[in-house]
Formats: sequence, structure tokens, C-alpha cells
Amino acid sequence: MKKKVAFYTIGCKLNYAETSTIEKKFDICYYQKVPFNSFADIYVINSCSVTKNAEVELKRIVRIAKNKNNDAIIIAIGCYAQLNPKEVSTIDGINLILGAEEKLKIEYYLSRWFFNNNQNGGKNTTMVFSMLKKDHYSYLPSFSIGDRTRSFLKIQDGCDYKCSYCVIPMSRGNSRSDSIENILEKIKFIFNKGVKEIVLTGINIGDYGKIYDEYYGYHRRLYTFFDLIQAIDKIKEKGRIRLSSIEPNLLKYECIEFLSKSQHFVPHFHIPLQSGCNVILRKMQRRYKRETYEEKVQQIRKLIPDAYIGSDIIVGYPGESHQHFLDTYFFLKKLDISSLHIFTYSPRPNTKSTSEIKIKEVSKKIQWKRNKILRHLSKEKYISFCERQVNTKKTVLFEKNSKNKEYLYGYTENYIRTKIQYHSSYENTLLNVSLIELDKEDGVMIAAAEPTQTPPSSG
Repeated sequence: MKKKVAFYTIGCKLNYAETSTIEKKFDICYYQKVPFNSFADIYVINSCSVTKNAEVELKRIVRIAKNKNNDAIIIAIGCYAQLNPKEVSTIDGINLILGAEEKLKIEYYLSRWFFNNNQNGGKNTTMVFSMLKKDHYSYLPSFSIGDRTRSFLKIQDGCDYKCSYCVIPMSRGNSRSDSIENILEKIKFIFNKGVKEIVLTGINIGDYGKIYDEYYGYHRRLYTFFDLIQAIDKIKEKGRIRLSSIEPNLLKYECIEFLSKSQHFVPHFHIPLQSGCNVILRKMQRRYKRETYEEKVQQIRKLIPDAYIGSDIIVGYPGESHQHFLDTYFFLKKLDISSLHIFTYSPRPNTKSTSEIKIKEVSKKIQWKRNKILRHLSKEKYISFCERQVNTKKTVLFEKNSKNKEYLYGYTENYIRTKIQYHSSYENTLLNVSLIELDKEDGVMIAAAEPTQTPPSSG
């Protein structure tokens, strides 16, 4: 009988892309893929280590899997498994832990686990395979397809930056990229499979272009991010391309200008700020000042007035005083951005910021208050951004299904969550609509299909 295998992803879009690639390794006659909330013989969980909450989430997901099948084999992969495999091994129920390199050969290590388990008389032992210190990490080309209306395509991995709060360089390794040729091939393949939108993902996509040179034995830059987006925009296949998060110092004016005229790239930017106070930015070891960030926003607004601009903010960083927070708040308040993604500072092991906690720690109560204040500001900004779009015409990619068959949901090119009266032919289609009004209760724009438009065929 086929063994049933289920997958669960914690964390970023890049993790989703890699999970999808690893799923394909089980597309052989011995396995049957099933939903994670159902009975399975094997559960594969792709972990995250960006925050402590993400690590706690792994424990919760393991418990859910064990409740479905107490005898199941549970495999932990991803950043947490790479960063701290010893700690992961203490989680009750996990049988196999694979690091960043080892997850590429998951089927091989699973067979080793089966062999070891048989040798031990069927006892569910825990095995760890994780090379913690490496000078060179392999590159795993990845993209998601089949589970969602859009596809996440990995173009880059790792990071050479040393932000004081971040463990990603330790868990993901050095910055490295796929070749332009490979990326173009994958984009064409995905669009030809009927996917309407591709999100380019990575850890630091603005640093795209570092390729491992076998002759020299290290990564060297062969391309730039600007080279990549120019090449992508020349493809003949129809579909939308969306960028994931890009660092402000790496979003060059030439890129913004090019994207403003693009036939494929949609007007959507996610640019992490982390703090609106230069003192805190310096402590975080970020590579820009807030003036640089403001300049990027102004450039986008000048060339692409209706663009969605999202941002990341960390509150409660060690040493963040009340005045530092006010600097951030008032800077953000005047900034013409569309929304904020708020993180509460989470101390990560072996990062520089942890050395400052004991003498400069911000209390949990104050962190929570600052988080709440910025979440309220984000809501105000998003409502304001959406209301400026009322009575405009947009193109929405509507998702594949609707549970209650009352509405279909999707996103405009400039990332406004939109709903329309359910029509089966609208599923997984790009539909021209008029934005009527914002439903403030659920933060979704109400849309109507253009009257002159013939309903598209599904698929």
C-alpha cells in the first residue's frame, strides 16, 4: 500500500516554494499526498526561526500531527531545523531532522531512518542530519504550483547582510542565486500551466546575481537584479509578476523607473523599514537611513501613483526609548505608504542584539502597546489607500474557490483585497472590474465586473 504523506509550511513565501519542490520528491508510486489535517503515515513540517513564535508554532503543529496519527513519522526541515537541531530534537514526536543541505535529499534520509528503525526493532528513534558550519550552501531551485492561484518562484537564497537581530544568515547561509536562463524557463513553464501570477521570492532578492563559481570556489556576481527584471519583462507568455520584499538600499531608481513601464510587473512594493529612527536603524546594523527610505517612497509615488507600498516594522528593539518610538510613529504617519507589517522584537540566539537585552530590554507591556499603536496606524493607512482607489478600474486575479459560494476573493494588480458576487467562470481568472466601495468591517473592496466584458471560461 502507498504510504500517505502530508506537508505543512511555517513562515515565508520562500518556505512555501521549497515545500512544493520537496513535495515533488514524493511523486512516486510509493507515496500518496494527503491534506495535513488528515491521517498520514509521514508528516513533513517546514519550520521557521525568524521569531520565537515561529519556533513555538512547530511544537503546536507536531501535536496536531500526532493527534491525527500517533504512530506517524514526523520530519522537521527548514530554518529552525538548521539553526538549532538539538533543540528541535527535544520536541516530543519528531523522528527525523534535516538541515538546509540535507532537506534536498529527504527521500534518502527517510530511507536511512527506516533502516535504522528496523535495526532497532521498530522503536521510533530520532535522527538528526544537519551540517551547521559550511562555507558554501547549495542552491535548491524551487517554485510552488498546484495548491494556489499564484505561484511562488524562488530566485535567490541566503543573505550576506549582518542585521543585529537576524538569524537568517546562520540558518540560510550565504547569498546565492539561480541563473537568469533557469528563471526564465521556470516562468514560461508556470505560465503555460495556467498560473496567472508569479511572486518572485528569496531572502534578499535585491541582492540577486551571485552565482557559485566552481573554478574560483566562491560566489561571485554575474548578474544584477536590474538585469533579471529586464530579461523577465521580455517574455511573450501572458501573466502577472509580483515582487516580494526588497531592501530599500537595493531598490535602485533605474529599477523603479523600469517597473513603472513594465508589461508584466504589477505596481506592488514591499520595502522593509524596521524602524523610523536612525539611532535604532544604526543599532540594527541596517544599511540605510530613514531619509533613503523616504526617497524611495517618493520616487515610487511620482512614477507609479497608485502603487501599493507595504513595510515591515520591528517594535521594542533593545534600547528603543519612548522618543525613538515617537520618531518612528511620526515618520510613518507622514509617509505615503499603504500598510505596515508589525513585528514585536524577538531575541534570537547568537545575534548581536541579544547582548543588549539585559541592560536595555523593553518590557513586554510596552512592546505590546507600541505594536497596537502601529497596527492601528496601519489600518488607517490601508483604508486611506483603498478609498483613493474607489471608482477606478482594476484587474483582479480571483481565487479558485469560495466556501460559501456567495463571493469570490482576489487581489488587484496593486494588491487590494477584493470581492465580487460569486460566478464559477471567474475562478482563477484575471477579470477587469470597477471598484465600488470599501467594506470597512472586513477591509475588502467590493467590485463589479465590467458590463461590456464577456465572462471568461474557467481554468
